[in-house]
Amino acid sequence: MNTDPAVLDEIVKAYDVRGTTPDQMNEEVAFALGVAFADFTREPTVLVARDMRVTGEALSQSFAEGAMSRGASVVDLGLASTDLMYFAAGSLGAPGAMFTASHNPAQYNGIKFCLSGARPVGIDTGLAAIRDDAKKVMSGSGPGSVATVGTYSQRDMLQQFADHVVSFVDTSAISPMKVVADTANGMGGLIVPVVFERLPMIDLEVMYPELDGTFPNHPADPIQPANQRDLQARVMSGNFDLGLAFDGDADRVFVVDEKGRGLSGSTTTAILAAGVLRVHPGATVLYNLICSRSVPEVITENGGVAVRTKVGHSNIKQVMAETGAVFGGEHSAHYYFADNYRADSGIIATMFMLQEISRAQKPLSEFRAPFERYEASGEINTSVANIQDVLNAVSEAYSGKPQDWVDGLTIDCGQWWFNLRPSNTEPLLRLNLEAPTRSECDDHVAEVLSLVTSV
Repeated sequence: MNTDPAVLDEIVKAYDVRGTTPDQMNEEVAFALGVAFADFTREPTVLVARDMRVTGEALSQSFAEGAMSRGASVVDLGLASTDLMYFAAGSLGAPGAMFTASHNPAQYNGIKFCLSGARPVGIDTGLAAIRDDAKKVMSGSGPGSVATVGTYSQRDMLQQFADHVVSFVDTSAISPMKVVADTANGMGGLIVPVVFERLPMIDLEVMYPELDGTFPNHPADPIQPANQRDLQARVMSGNFDLGLAFDGDADRVFVVDEKGRGLSGSTTTAILAAGVLRVHPGATVLYNLICSRSVPEVITENGGVAVRTKVGHSNIKQVMAETGAVFGGEHSAHYYFADNYRADSGIIATMFMLQEISRAQKPLSEFRAPFERYEASGEINTSVANIQDVLNAVSEAYSGKPQDWVDGLTIDCGQWWFNLRPSNTEPLLRLNLEAPTRSECDDHVAEVLSLVTSV
């Protein structure tokens, strides 16, 4: 297969690599990225792991061969969740490449990179250089051979990871409860049962636990309400206290209460922030700028310092390092923990949620209420011809209101606010808006969208 090196410009995104197989993401591309990653990190060992996608094993093996050709010794962790890879990179002090396309459909695959200590790799912190070097490899102008190629070995870290996960909470304080987890045929099917073995007080049921990268039951994208319907129905029919919806690589989790109602990532962030601040009084907690206003309010009310960030794991991990923050959350259900090498983990967030529900001694449907104070639009995508022209026009229309350009355009209209962010990969603007009531939220969404579509 002779793939055009220019394909790397299409599949290397702001935070990771992601493309369709085999036209964009194939073994030739993976080999070139392995060479480039080994040369970029210059570490003696490189970790590699994969999710359950059909193409994962072949792609990760080609990447390993590329890295070994540059003298790096490869440790293959095998099937893993992304947060297991972060744990390995942190605890072993080695850079890693996780083969996954997260929540994308079955025809996709990709790579999430991290440096030793689970430090992130984004487009401005190495990913662009890796992309450019991989292009050279694919065009035949890459580096020459090394004197000694690296070795290959395998290592299973699942049990160590499970021990790490439960160390975040006092398991003896977790109340007996019934929990159902929809792992969507993704990597949660591997990690969730092993972690919950350490919680004998929990009666666990796992839906769609079989690792199957064709996703035969529903897409592994729980941010879409349709993909939580099976879980919500099972919570109700089985009288469960808690439902959990994991994405494909299991680094994110969405929560469903005992009445089958889902919690937003903002609500979960606020609940977890309150719990973390009880252990770390006065600490700094991060939230991204499309989280609900309730999040900084809860952080402040619980004695913490709320710091607003751009969207995206590379941004949040960097700000965590700069501020010493103990926790960070995103509306997209990524939850970051300082004691987890500042990396995100859906299963660690689950442990905290179990702990907080147990402490509250009330059903989650009641416990959640004080953390939900506003009505949100959800993310609304609009295709536009010229993103910057639209943003400028909207900014001008609300010129009398406080604005910032931290990540897209955010405008504070007093009782309500909104953010418009461009997509990294498509000519789309993403609107997130929040207001005190549902009717006000709907009215203001119509108001902003009429501006967006009139430019």
